[in-house]
Amino acid sequence: MLHIVATPIGNLGDLTPRAKDVLTSADLIACEDTRRTWALLSAFHIARPEMISYREGREAAAGARVLKALQSGRDVALCSDGGYPGISDPGYRLIQLAIENGIDYDILPGASAVNLALLYSGLPTSSFTFKGFPPRKEGALRKFFEEERAMPHTLVIYESPFRVWHTLNAALEVLGDRRAAVCIEMTKQYERIHRDWLSGLAEFFKDRKVKGEVAIAIAGDNPKFAREAGMASAEPAH
Repeated sequence: MLHIVATPIGNLGDLTPRAKDVLTSADLIACEDTRRTWALLSAFHIARPEMISYREGREAAAGARVLKALQSGRDVALCSDGGYPGISDPGYRLIQLAIENGIDYDILPGASAVNLALLYSGLPTSSFTFKGFPPRKEGALRKFFEEERAMPHTLVIYESPFRVWHTLNAALEVLGDRRAAVCIEMTKQYERIHRDWLSGLAEFFKDRKVKGEVAIAIAGDNPKFAREAGMASAEPAH
């Protein structure tokens, strides 16, 4: 059996009892970073099992090894550094490999930065789009937002702490001034949620250093959550 295990994105208290049981009993753990997963196991006094690195760039080789283990009857747990494997983290290809080879797998729910950012934003939750990390190059980034300009769904993305202003500014230029939220270090000690119009957020983060993991939520194409550029912000970033 292949177990897809969601792990905490910050607060270790978010590891579920089911996840702990699977990580304790697995014959093999395939993880994004063996050092970080070992730190998680140590925090819960779980004896170190056989572990292999299943990260971007070596998914084919590691996947073949995992498949061999599964076909020999071993239980394998797949986890990333935080959140769900396969959601902007390695895992999708292994799940496909399991399906193609008739191997059962289950999902152990847990923390997800996507859902947290959506709920923290205060924006509509009835429909949303998650698009992972946006492109770094200017032209590709603008095209990324242009594809979303007429979409009504709340948009959730991840971003590097070094590119928050750059991405907010590009979103403002392409989408116009919409309600948005920047969520930093969710579930951790220094968690911060900044809600404002894109213009206010872009101004706030223009010369500000950001530390930690970042998720951004932006309102969809809805007059209720948009305004003319240049209007005074009704709610400062906080």
